[in-house]
Amino acid sequence: MTIPDWFGDAGFGLFVHWDHASQQGVEIGWPLVGHSILPGRTEPEADMTVAQYQSSAATFDPKRWDPRGVARLARDAGARYVVFTVRHHAGYSMYHTRQSEFSIAASPYGRDITREFFDALRAEGLRVGVYYSLLDWNHPDYPAFTDADRPYPSASYRRPSPDQWASYLGYVKGQLTELLTEYGPIDLLWFDGEWERTAEEWHAEELRELIKSLQPDVIINDRLPGQGDYATPEQGMPRRPPGGPWELCLTMSESWAYRPDDLDYKSPRLLASYLSEVVSRGGNLLLNIGPRGDGSLVPTEVATLKRLGSWLASHGESIVGAAPAPERLDFHGPATQRGTTLYLHLLLQPQDVLVVRNVPIGSVVGVRLLGTEQSLRYSVNEEVHKANGADDEPLGELFITVPPPTGALIDVIAIELSDPWKDGSHATV
Repeated sequence: MTIPDWFGDAGFGLFVHWDHASQQGVEIGWPLVGHSILPGRTEPEADMTVAQYQSSAATFDPKRWDPRGVARLARDAGARYVVFTVRHHAGYSMYHTRQSEFSIAASPYGRDITREFFDALRAEGLRVGVYYSLLDWNHPDYPAFTDADRPYPSASYRRPSPDQWASYLGYVKGQLTELLTEYGPIDLLWFDGEWERTAEEWHAEELRELIKSLQPDVIINDRLPGQGDYATPEQGMPRRPPGGPWELCLTMSESWAYRPDDLDYKSPRLLASYLSEVVSRGGNLLLNIGPRGDGSLVPTEVATLKRLGSWLASHGESIVGAAPAPERLDFHGPATQRGTTLYLHLLLQPQDVLVVRNVPIGSVVGVRLLGTEQSLRYSVNEEVHKANGADDEPLGELFITVPPPTGALIDVIAIELSDPWKDGSHATV
């Protein structure tokens, strides 16, 4: 499938991880199986039984949840799409499903959080993504995870009978059918939990056929084994950009869901750096928030999103709709291109003069500083022996006089060219 322009141009999306256990202030899903997903950790962040984890479903009543407010926050932060955890590994459905009684419909809150949130996102002009875990540690036919199954296995997972597995796949297909026929246009399906079964066991090809028959334009991540449209590295920049479309999913702290004891937050500048670097390598950044159990948002996460939104309001032309700059450009930092403009993200602040090499110096018509729109002095230099060859566009050095830092999260220099620069290694917008 050809990835639609909206995804390739987005740059920035918002992830929302949440379920009833957020009332307990624990990571979503993983405490149920006594496992940590943090690199190098062997002990879970919360020591609890299966029953303890699931007990808060009976009291889930997030009265402070404001779908319209969250949608506006996402829009103002500069996000172009939002992915919402409709059902995570622990099996609790955040929508009104007929396939299970273990859902928000049976809670004191009762309202369909997913429907209301999706409607609010569309009202703000945002694309809608569904996070859905293929596995379900609560479903009896999966089979459900029990305390006796601990420690969480590293490879060999308990298998159901053939009849149970057929029943479970019917449950998955039933839920996907509900979500794709009763909740309006879905732009993106973000699968997870694929590692416990093979593509053949998941009937992955059959699931994709079902999905595309219901919503032909939806795009699917690579965690539907062998059937994905784009790659989803997680929590760290990949050593090399994945081939084709991709997205880095990243938390603000160490956790996906609300954990009041996790205060190790990334700074807004670091997150802006991630965003710049991801887009300069051809991907999107999907940044996560985790609402509290009462539905309110964590103030630190709100403040960070507002800082990112303010930066993107004045610097977003270097991110939204931008592609990687041609690989020949020699610059020590993330570089993007949009039409006839190259953008240099100053993660390392120059002291006085910035030297950029392998620039098509004959096409440079101006240099400016984003945010202030100040014109910057520059000069060009070319190797005298014409090592590029007489028929090549001259690539030389660009010397740019850089003013003091503006106070923006990241200063960005825009180099205006008379024509789009293409070298065959990356397509430009």
